[in-house]
Amino acid sequence: MQEPPTSKPAQSTHRPAPNLGPDGLPEGYNFQDRIEVSPRQVSAMIEAGEDFLLLDCRTPREFEVARIEKGVLVPLQELGARLEELKPYSGKKIVVYCHHGMRSLRAAVGLRQQGLGDVWSMAGGIDLWSMDIDQAVPRY
Repeated sequence: MQEPPTSKPAQSTHRPAPNLGPDGLPEGYNFQDRIEVSPRQVSAMIEAGEDFLLLDCRTPREFEVARIEKGVLVPLQELGARLEELKPYSGKKIVVYCHHGMRSLRAAVGLRQQGLGDVWSMAGGIDLWSMDIDQAVPRY
């Protein structure tokens, strides 16, 4: 698994943020509580020092543009071939994120089907993380 680089790229602000509700999700977002966690929940887990894997399923190029410090890169297209790397986390929570939350939903479902039970997708992906949690993370 690729560890995150130490330097952060410059911030991009080419799109305005949508209105967020009191839960930190965009108004009208169809939150799927059986498989999704919000960026605020993930942030609270990090702040509490919870032991979990924050899995970035985007491409290496996207990872270079913007990343969450604790995130570990395993691109979606490599997940199947790299399942053995994830087996040590089978008893821990895994939170998967991507750009907007669609690829991470697919990844979370697939990892659950492979027996890694406590797997969640971060709603809204790194884009929502950047809007609500850490504005230093560039939006793209």
